[in-house]
Amino acid sequence: MPENDKTIIRDLASRYAELANDPKCKEREIRIRNTNSLRPCRPIVWIEELPWHELNFDGSLDLHCKGDFAREIELFFRKTLFKWEHFQADMLVEDCYYIQKAYSVTNIGVNISEETIAIDETRHVVSHSYEDVLDTEEKLDALKAPIVTANPQLDKERIAAAEDLLDGLIPVRLRGDQIYHSPWDIISQLRGVEPILMDLIERPEFMHKTVSIFSKFAKSQYKQMEAAGLLESNLIDIHATPAYCDELVHDENSGVTKLKDVWFRGMAQIFGSVSPSMHQEFDLDYMSPIMEMCGQVYYGCCEPLDRKIELLKKIPNMRKIGVSPWADVNICAEQIAGDYVLSHKPNPAFVSGKFNEQTIRGEIEKVIEASLNYGCPCDIVLKDVSTVSYNVSNLKNWNKLVQETIDKYYG
Repeated sequence: MPENDKTIIRDLASRYAELANDPKCKEREIRIRNTNSLRPCRPIVWIEELPWHELNFDGSLDLHCKGDFAREIELFFRKTLFKWEHFQADMLVEDCYYIQKAYSVTNIGVNISEETIAIDETRHVVSHSYEDVLDTEEKLDALKAPIVTANPQLDKERIAAAEDLLDGLIPVRLRGDQIYHSPWDIISQLRGVEPILMDLIERPEFMHKTVSIFSKFAKSQYKQMEAAGLLESNLIDIHATPAYCDELVHDENSGVTKLKDVWFRGMAQIFGSVSPSMHQEFDLDYMSPIMEMCGQVYYGCCEPLDRKIELLKKIPNMRKIGVSPWADVNICAEQIAGDYVLSHKPNPAFVSGKFNEQTIRGEIEKVIEASLNYGCPCDIVLKDVSTVSYNVSNLKNWNKLVQETIDKYYG
């Protein structure tokens, strides 16, 4: 490992450790736990899924390490320090550096075929046009169940390399993975959106067979992950949403983490345009048996669920429901009440170009008032931010305005 890489990483690690020891981190962790344990308090505000290529206005995100592994750690530290300085919202910094457990999953026998168009060649969010590669019974029958293989040797090597770089400045720990289940996102990439929506009406049995296969594959994969010790209950977030939860017990000495001790994260974004009964029939009926294997369930992403929350109430371990910008937050809050967490996703378009204070304040006021009126535990996560038009101040101003708005209600 080049000595200069060690110098760079250790300087960043020292600054990171100072943030981890900031009392605000502990206070925010308590609020996350209270929220996810259905004890309403001041909402946690997070800013996630950012266009990092647009944010490096001062060069502080430039990487200077030479080694690939050192650059991976350097990027993590630089992003964390950058967010804390410019738009920390209610982020918290963990008091260690985590190595993600390494594992591989075999291909199921089909690959995405697509064309993409990018307005900005450095942007990871692009427009997709998918070729339908899964449109026949024969293609479905040719699919193969995934095989999960853990790589503990790579874990050991990465831990040793990180400890060498960090030199005891912060602990290095191994962390498992979450359960993230969104079969219709995968099927949409293999078929395209329009063929799916047409086949839900014209070929319902074919679509039942499709989702049945993907559900069977997912259940097998998650059970393999459990057996291989790849799951994690002690997660700071699940798909960009605060995840610490008192009901999910984490014991580093207890051995293998079970599915019953982890979050389930699910969604069906393409079903934002189908009826509640179709949503139940083609998604929740297949997803529910997997949900019930896990400890807590968080469901919903961009799809509006205001007409479908009654369906989610049938899931016994439902804990958090996503409320997108396209859902009526009052209708959602009335149904959610104090039984679940209302996880609001503000509209990312409001930070994409010209900044409109009145629009942003109105959106947040509506969310806070609905949550208070119906006793909903609530978190607010600005995510899916594909652009800020190279203007970091949009995120700074959004955070400042949101926090000031919340102060009016919580002091």
